[in-house]
Amino acid sequence: MTAKRGVPDVLVVGGGLAGLACARDLVGHGLTVRLLEASDGVGGRMRSDEHEGFVVDRGFQVFNTSYPQVRRRLALRELRLRPFTPGVLVHTEDGPMRFEDPTRGSRRLGDLRPGRLAGTRDLLALAALSGRDMLAPAGWLKHGEDRTTRTALAAAGFSEEFVERFFRPFLSGVFLEDQLETSGRVFHLVWRSMLRGTLCLPGAGIGAVPRKLAEALPPGVVNLGSPVAALTDDGIGTDDGDEHPARAVVVATGPGPAARLLPALGLPDYRVVTTYYHAAPRTPLAEPVLVTDTRRRFLNTCVLSEVVTGYAPPGMSLIATSVLGHDQEGREGWLRDALAEVYGTVTTDWDLLTVRTVPDALPAMPPPQPLSRTARVAPGRYVCGDHRATGSVQGALASGARAAREVAADLAR
Repeated sequence: MTAKRGVPDVLVVGGGLAGLACARDLVGHGLTVRLLEASDGVGGRMRSDEHEGFVVDRGFQVFNTSYPQVRRRLALRELRLRPFTPGVLVHTEDGPMRFEDPTRGSRRLGDLRPGRLAGTRDLLALAALSGRDMLAPAGWLKHGEDRTTRTALAAAGFSEEFVERFFRPFLSGVFLEDQLETSGRVFHLVWRSMLRGTLCLPGAGIGAVPRKLAEALPPGVVNLGSPVAALTDDGIGTDDGDEHPARAVVVATGPGPAARLLPALGLPDYRVVTTYYHAAPRTPLAEPVLVTDTRRRFLNTCVLSEVVTGYAPPGMSLIATSVLGHDQEGREGWLRDALAEVYGTVTTDWDLLTVRTVPDALPAMPPPQPLSRTARVAPGRYVCGDHRATGSVQGALASGARAAREVAADLAR
């Protein structure tokens, strides 16, 4: 389709990270762009709400500073990032044990000593794995043999005991599955990013990230409250029967709308996660650390107000605890009992602030897992999103960037 007066070059459907990155790069290519977002704000699953004086992210999320796309697109200082403790507190039957990142120059090894959380064999395997993943070129990791994470950890020399005590509880919260069936390539890239970066939260909540991306777009590009009913031969159609033409359309929505707009598009299964937000009159743990559980009663728990004080009103604490699957009757009650044991405190005076279930939290990524896919699905039709890459913030942004490159190249012909 050739350009017409008043018709945008590209319509981007969806204002999540992939759509925002795609729109920004298309503008950089000199193309006219309109981004159509059905909801009242950008970010997709990466949004924050104010709830009774608390900042509640739509599901527990963290922000990793090491991603190349993040560093390219965002001025990190403007996000007022607050870091988590570089490590994990593992709740075991023998009590809490601390896994600290030895690459951070900490004077303590926590419980990374023979006979505690790890044995000598596991410490040597951990040093070898971390050294390789941290220092090797990313391209080398991407093209290694792909197998499940569990198989990759066994091949790296870790004992089953250490995998069950540390890796399985921790990675269950990363990949939102508890069988370690995620692609080993994806695991190595994620482990590399954690070693090279810092896990943080923005001072205004995770939703500050997409808002900053949107602010970099020219006025008029982002159109909120603009649902798209269907793709047409010339562009898109709306619920009220209007049609908006464009030379190209990029679908950058979540899996549900993407499947509706592009029925022939093959989409992976998605992981479901539910996060329970409790308000407490005092902090149960005065540290911004992620807590896991070897009994796997939950994926992870954290006192968010210890990471960012503004997540809770003065004199209150906000605790986020995530579990696999949907909310179930009675689940919050036994979860509260588990948290009382893990935190070593009374939880009967905690208030359940809200429950957030994310049905499309993360794509399933079993091996063999393609780490990047073309955005082209038909002439003038493109798609991007975390399901086209590694399911991470980096993957979503990189997928949007790839879609923009392919659209710009095609329209230039």
